[in-house]
Amino acid sequence: MQFFIDTASIEQIKEAKDFGLLDGVTTNPSLMAKEGITGKENIRNHYAKICDVVDGDVSAEVIATDFDGIMEEGRALAKIAPNIVVKVPMIKDGVKAISNFTKEGIKTNCTLVFSPGQAILAAKAGATYVSPFIGRVDDLTWSGMQLIHDIAEIYAIQGFDTLILSASIRNALHIVDAAKAGTDVVTSPLSAYMGLLKHPLTDIGLEKFLADHRKAKG
Repeated sequence: MQFFIDTASIEQIKEAKDFGLLDGVTTNPSLMAKEGITGKENIRNHYAKICDVVDGDVSAEVIATDFDGIMEEGRALAKIAPNIVVKVPMIKDGVKAISNFTKEGIKTNCTLVFSPGQAILAAKAGATYVSPFIGRVDDLTWSGMQLIHDIAEIYAIQGFDTLILSASIRNALHIVDAAKAGTDVVTSPLSAYMGLLKHPLTDIGLEKFLADHRKAKG
């Protein structure tokens, strides 16, 4: 399973990379705005900076919602760096664009996926990644993890190559459950990954080891 970080913060991306487990980055205009990055050129320049830091795939989201606009914007984003993945929404023109990007050899991430049916369409169109939103599904009192499980089962049966990228991760438990459900990638804030480190028995055990060491040294 791959770990992507969901942020536009260069500082957090570098911290995740230094942790030694970073495989890629997902970001979007909202995350860019949180970092004070606005305007088409500034956003594209920031994507370039991210790609300079990260060796793995970096998802860059289109703003357009019409086919021609998505194609124009996606092609421009793909030219930023070889590891750019064009993030496209799960809409009719988005699926059409993903199919065309696939023919052009441009990697894609189909985002805003909330059902197995949508995931099937994304895979048929040749999307590199499909991004089901776990947390947002849970917010509607449905099961985000069941969605991941269903997509993983369908993809395995049908032999689809599209990778499941679990998004809208809220905490460390989401990461563990997504792994059990069969996801290929998780993308989350750095805090959720750091949450995987924490367990009270680890803290208690470490303190006991250190106390015993201090006693042994007199």
